[in-house]
Amino acid sequence: MRLNQITIGTTDLRRSERFYELLGLQLIVEENHYLRFQCPEGDSTFSVELVDSVPGGAQVSIYFESDDLDDQCARLRAAGVDFDSLPADMSWLWREAWLRDPDGHRLCLFHAGANRLNPPWRIPDPASRSWPSPGAAE
Repeated sequence: MRLNQITIGTTDLRRSERFYELLGLQLIVEENHYLRFQCPEGDSTFSVELVDSVPGGAQVSIYFESDDLDDQCARLRAAGVDFDSLPADMSWLWREAWLRDPDGHRLCLFHAGANRLNPPWRIPDPASRSWPSPGAAE
């Protein structure tokens, strides 16, 4: 299974288009109620759909990885993007910065390198884990 895309709501498609293109995503689909972007690396896409309102208390965090995190954050700040926190090294071996898109969605821009999938505390062989089948008694 591969993650294809994430779709979030927006109350203003043009505003979201400008913001996500500023982040570096490339617009590949444009409809009157929907935009889909391709991430600059890999096969993932990201989309926004027009909604009447975006719930204020929703706590979904969207992570975008960048090998040149500090340069990207400096570029965005120079373009007027406000950050909740600037790039900082974290105890989980990532460097990350936090901001919000124009609709208030939480975004983490980060760099983790090999630690993204292979931190020192990774389960040695995740494929060997067994899970109960659906409906099985616990």
